[in-house]
Amino acid sequence: MNRSILKGLIATAVLAAAGGAFAQARQLKWAHVYETSEPYHTESVWAAEEIKKRSNGKFDIKVFPASSLGKETDLNQGMTLGTVDMIISGTSFAARSYPRLGIAYYPFIFRDGDHLIAYSKSDVFKEMVEGYRAKTGIQITAYTYYGARHTTAQKPFTDCAGMKGLKIRVPDVPAYRATPEACGANPTPIAFAEVYLALQNGTVDAQENPLTTIEAKKFYEVQKHIMLTGHIVDGLTTQIAPHVWNTLTDAEKKMFTEVTQEAAARATTMIKKREAELVDEFKKKGLGVHQINRQSFVDAVLKNKPVESLGYERKDYDRIVGIK
Repeated sequence: MNRSILKGLIATAVLAAAGGAFAQARQLKWAHVYETSEPYHTESVWAAEEIKKRSNGKFDIKVFPASSLGKETDLNQGMTLGTVDMIISGTSFAARSYPRLGIAYYPFIFRDGDHLIAYSKSDVFKEMVEGYRAKTGIQITAYTYYGARHTTAQKPFTDCAGMKGLKIRVPDVPAYRATPEACGANPTPIAFAEVYLALQNGTVDAQENPLTTIEAKKFYEVQKHIMLTGHIVDGLTTQIAPHVWNTLTDAEKKMFTEVTQEAAARATTMIKKREAELVDEFKKKGLGVHQINRQSFVDAVLKNKPVESLGYERKDYDRIVGIK
C-alpha cells in the first residue's frame, strides 16, 4: 500500500476515534439555588469548563442555577435518585441523612470565615466526609465560604431580647431555628426562592442570610434594617452523586476534587472581599446597619439550645472550637 495512503487512513482512524470519544462525552448536571451573578455559579461554570478541558472532553457538565432544577431539598434528593449529578448545597441538608455534619450550623461555633475554612481541612471534617459517603454514597469534594449570616427586619434591635415575637424566615433546619427560638422569636420555614415575596407581602417580618445573599436576592429592597448578628458562619459543599463518583477512576476523582476545591477557594476569596464592601454600600442605600450585643445571643443559645439538645456531640463541638 502506498505509504501516503496508509498515513491518510491512520489519520482518519485517529480523528474518527477522537470524534467518537467526544460525541460520547458524559453529560452531567450540576445544580444549585444561587443566582447567576454569584461566585457559587460563576466558579461552578469555570470548574465545569476546567473539568471538560482536563478530561479532554470526556465530561461535559452543564450548570443549572437559581433553583431551575428544583428547590434545595429536591436537589439533595436528586443526588440519590439519579436526577442530578453534582450540587452545591449547605451541609444542613446533608445532615438530614448524616446528622453529625449539621454541627457546622450550631450558632457561634465558628469565629469567622477563616475558622470555617480551617475546619474544612481538619481531621474532624475528614471523618464526617467519610461517614457521609459511607451512609449515602455521596462524595463531598470542596467547601466554600458562604458568609456570616446576619438578620434583616423592618424594625431594628440590638440584643437577643429585641428578637422576641419576631416572625423570621429561616431554612427548615433545627440549627437555623436555634438562635431565634433561644431569643423568643417565631422562626418560619419558607423555601429560599420564595423569601423575597414573603418579605414583600408581610408573610414574615425578617430573614437571615449573609450580606452577599441579601444583595444578590435584593432583600434590601423589602427590608429596612440589617442587624450584624453573625450567628452562623455558613459554608456550602460541592457534592458528587454516587452514580457518578463510583464510576470515576482514581485519577478522575483526584481531578474532580482538585478542580472543585480550586473553584471553592476562588469563590471564597470573592465572597470575603464583597462582604467587606457591603456594609457601607447598604448604608448608602438608606438601610440601617446595626451592631448588636453578641454575648446576649451567645448566652441565650448556650442556655436554651445546648449542643446536645440539637443532637450533636460535645466532643465534635470542642474539637471544632479548638481549631486554630
